Amino acid sequence: METISAQIDTRLYRTEIKSASGNILIADEPQEMGGKNLGFSPSELLASSLASCTLITLRMYINRKQWDVSEINIKVDFERDSEQNVSLFTRKIEIIGEVDQAQRHRLETIANSCPIHKTLTHSIEIKTTLI
Repeated sequence: METISAQIDTRLYRTEIKSASGNILIADEPQEMGGKNLGFSPSELLASSLASCTLITLRMYINRKQWDVSEINIKVDFERDSEQNVSLFTRKIEIIGEVDQAQRHRLETIANSCPIHKTLTHSIEIKTTLI
């Protein structure tokens, strides 16, 4: 289980997010939404989770296979259509190194197997309790 705690005070909409391991980051809304743009927006954090998990999963696999890949870059676009109640993540991955077509195909499969990808593409249940 991953536990995240977050706190907001009266500053619109600066949110301090802490992990159980002690890492801290700031989330905020852009100025046009009333925030001060001090950190990633919640939507950017969601897209960031997919991007970072994908890259880490690919790097682990590439290292295990000992393939000659010096760098992996990713761009994730996130769009939410509230009228249709549909979300779309578009992920573009650039592999820099010596990989053939079969390896590229395998890396695409591995990207689609990262834990955050699996979470976002399967049923999600959120339980909320006010304390």
